[in-house]
Order: sequence, then structure tokens, then C-alpha cells
Amino acid sequence: MATWVFLMHALLAMAVLSNASITRHYKFNVRLKNVTRLCHTRSLVTVNGKFPGPKIIAREGDRVLVKVVNHIPNNISIHWHGVRQLQSAWADGPAYVTQCPIQTGQSYVYNFTIVGQRGTLFWHAHISWLRVTLYGPIVILPKLGVPYPFPKPYKEVPILFGEWFNADPEAVITQALQTGAGPNVSDAYTINGMPGPLYNCSNDTYKLKVKPGKTYLLRMINAALNDELFFSIANHSLTIVDVDASYVKPFTTNTLLITPGQTTNVLLTTKANVPNAKFLMAARPYATGLGTFDNTTTAAILEYHLPNTTSSSSSSSSNKILPLLKPNLPALNDTTFAANFSSRLRSLASLQFPANVPQTVHKKFFFTVGLGTSPCPKNQTCQGPNGTKFAASINNVSFALPTTAILQAYFFKQSKGVYTTDFPDNPLFPFNYTGTPPNNTFVDNSTKVEVLPFNTNVELVMQDTSIQGAESHPLHLHGFNFYVIGQGFGNYNSIKDPAKFNLADPVERNTVGVPAGGWVAIRFKADNPGVWLMHCHLEVHTSWGLKMAWIVLDGQLPNQKLPPPPLDLPKC
Repeated sequence: MATWVFLMHALLAMAVLSNASITRHYKFNVRLKNVTRLCHTRSLVTVNGKFPGPKIIAREGDRVLVKVVNHIPNNISIHWHGVRQLQSAWADGPAYVTQCPIQTGQSYVYNFTIVGQRGTLFWHAHISWLRVTLYGPIVILPKLGVPYPFPKPYKEVPILFGEWFNADPEAVITQALQTGAGPNVSDAYTINGMPGPLYNCSNDTYKLKVKPGKTYLLRMINAALNDELFFSIANHSLTIVDVDASYVKPFTTNTLLITPGQTTNVLLTTKANVPNAKFLMAARPYATGLGTFDNTTTAAILEYHLPNTTSSSSSSSSNKILPLLKPNLPALNDTTFAANFSSRLRSLASLQFPANVPQTVHKKFFFTVGLGTSPCPKNQTCQGPNGTKFAASINNVSFALPTTAILQAYFFKQSKGVYTTDFPDNPLFPFNYTGTPPNNTFVDNSTKVEVLPFNTNVELVMQDTSIQGAESHPLHLHGFNFYVIGQGFGNYNSIKDPAKFNLADPVERNTVGVPAGGWVAIRFKADNPGVWLMHCHLEVHTSWGLKMAWIVLDGQLPNQKLPPPPLDLPKC
């Protein structure tokens, strides 16, 4: 009997341990470091001297503490992209929204807990264009003892897409905002910080060395500033199993589309025998707007290695000149592929991982998203459309960042002069959104927010406009995941289109592409008190004002209220 009692206690202890969460500590020293790409050496803003930055690893349920110390002349802030930040809005990171930035010589400890999430997210700077080099992966493992809902991979590998500028990106956006013109585009895309072999004077290529007959989990992150990307591996297929740290019904594809701000986990099963070739892993843009863009292709190399070979024989085999096979990527403006790909994404919607789609709606919103213009200041020549300045807006409101953090002003009831609560629920001046644009394309530059009572079920339709050209916009919502219940082309029809909504197993995301010349419908429950930014993840559009903020009020219970700010919260 005593043996059975001992065994029961041991099993109970193991069960407790398997679900035990821990606190993980990281330190980010933000410093300048000289890095050379494309024969150009630049002083990059880095974390701990790494480009891309260091990986954060946590399990679902873990608490994460990241001390960020600023050693550079620029103000900085870090956003933990896709982390729900339940009751930890002070750690979300967007400058002048949830915090004032960390000034030179100062530090701030970001303190948050991973709740109900597992998969891949990422962190990046959230001020000006500093995220061009300040970014890195967040790997969220399931709780101990909880398996993946797909075959366990042999190895897991982060694949981060980025952009490289020969010039200083801060100077690029500063000049663009002064002149009103579109900014100069990047000189290359990168995979894990390397442009690859298809660029002139490029000596840096990422190589993924694999063994035959193995399954690899590629944790893909689009950290690029301004471009959605197609990705494919020559002569290999990919199985999508997770997007934005949410499991999906697995499906196989040769090519995937990933917008800035999105993550995609894919299974790559290598060939059973070592092939007599190397394979390019390539990415190039999906571009829909009228403006200029970086029309180049970044590539890495998938390279097979024989198992159990010595280092000398391995190096000699890799020195053989093997043919390099290239993948076929869609056309740069293949909107049909983009729509078909996104329509294949479905939540797993299993008993263990249900799709908790709000079935009833308390509040409906209709937001137009797109470009516009601002008048040119007197005594200045502007290089935007017809002598104006480029702008971008949601419901014609171009969001102006205040000089005090909105969350701070809200929490201490000091909103006067910081923000107003009259953000429009619908366009103030309806027009044929995807047809001929109106004559007046000027936007309203202001700081307006939308207020939601706690636990409001929200349905939001986002409509692209044809002002300055129809364009796909990857919209990212801070503080929440949402369900993508519908999408289509043309103008949204509030009578006919809801009949086609998927309320059973829609994909769950934190970033979604509003189709070029079309619309997307999402639903979410406003169960996270605080101030939450929503913005286009094309950084140039964010700079032009394509963003807004939601204030979610406290609930009645103690665990439904926003706690006070930490003592080390940066000051403006």
C-alpha cells in the first residue's frame, strides 16, 4: 500500500512540475555596432551586439523580465509583438502610447507573463524606424509535458526576414517627412540578417544545413520595415502549422505569403537521400501600391549534409560544385495568390485548442484604411502628390503621436491636451472607397481614441481605399488576438457579406492584411484593460499616421483592472 501511495505522490508531483511556470530574466544592452553588408559599413543599433537580436525563449505560463539599457543617443522602446500583455499594458512598448521612450543612459524592466500562447512571436523597437535593426525572435514553447499538435520536429530554426539600407534609415524617414515625398527604399532584403548570393557585392549568405529524411520546424518572422514577402524553397514543400502563435489546421504549400508583423511556423521534411544539388530559399516582395519599392530577391541556401560524417569529409563534400536550384515565386502583384493563401488559413478549433470566436456582437465598427495627403506648409516646397505631403489615415484621422504617453494620461486622468475620445466609428464622409477617389484627400491630423467597456465583443470591418492607389495594408492590433471572419474585394456590403462570415474556425491572428482594393472583417473580445495601439505594419504608413488607439476600461473584478505603473516607468 505504501508503494502505491508513494507512486501517487510522485505522479502528482510530476504533474505539478510539468505545469510549473518560471521567471526568465534577460538583459538587453542597446548599443551601436559597425556591420558591413553589400560592401557598405554602417553603425547599427543592436541588442547585445547582435544583428538580428537575441532570442527570447519561454514556455506558456512563464513570466518574462527584460531589462533594457539604452547606451545610444536615440530614445528607444521595445514592443513584444503579439504578446497578449494581460494586465501588463505598461510593458507593451510603443513609444508615447503605453510608455515614454527610454532615454540615453536610462533603463526599464519589461515585465509580462505569457498567457494562453505558444508558437513564434518577435520583439522589435517601436519608435521611429529603429526596428530596421532592433528585432529578434520570441519562441514560446508549450507547457512541459504538452506536445505539439503535429509531429515533433527533429530541429527548430528561426528564419527572420528583414531589410538592409546602405544609408541610415533614420535619415531616410526624416528626409521623407520633411519633403512630404515617399522615402527611399531599402537596398536589400535579408534572411537572418544576410542578403544572400543574388545581390552585387554580397558576401553574406545564411545556410540552413539539414540532414536527409528529417522534419524541421522553421519559425518564420517578417521583421521587414515596409514589404510583404513571398517565400519558397526550391523543390520542397512546406506545411503551415501555426501563425502568430496560434495553431492552424495544417496544409501544404510550395509558397507562403508573410506580411510585416506576421509569424508563420512551417514543417519542412527533407528528402530521404542526399540530393546532388543545393536549393535556394528565396523571398521577394508582394507589392500592390503605386509607390516605388525594393524590387529585389533575398536568398539563403538549403544544404544537405550526410549524417555521421566527420568534419573533414563534410567540408570536402560541401566544396563540390553542385547545381543551385531556384524556386518559382508568384508575380510581384499576385493578389489572387495572396487572397487564396489567406483563405486557406483556419484555426485548429479542437477540444484542446478551441476557436473562441465571439458569436454575439456588442459594438460594430467600419474603418477605412489608406493613404491621403496633408497641405504643404507655407514657404516650403513639398514633393508629395500635387505639391502636398503624403499622409495616411484610418477613417480620415491621421494619428498624431502626443509628447506624453497616452496610457499614463489615461491612468492618472490627465487626458486634457493629450488625446480626445471622439474617434469616428464610421467614415464621416462616405464615398466609393474602391472607385474614383474624392477630390479632397486631406486628412485630419489629431490624437483621437476609441473607448470600449470591459468585455465588449467587437466586430471591425477594415476597408482599403483607392486614394493614392489601392494597396494591401497589414494591420496589427496590440494587446489582443482577433479572429479573421471574412474578407473580400471591392466595397464591403453590410447586407450581403456577413452571410459568408466564418464563425466556426476562422484563423486567429494579431496582424492581418487588408486586401488591396478590398476589406477584411475581424472579431475580438475587449477583455484586456489598457491603451492599445492598432496600426499598419508598413513602417512608412505608420510614420504617415495610419494608426489609432483603443482604450479598454477596467472591469469590476480585481483581475480585470490595470495595475499602477512600475516605479521605473520612463519619463518624458
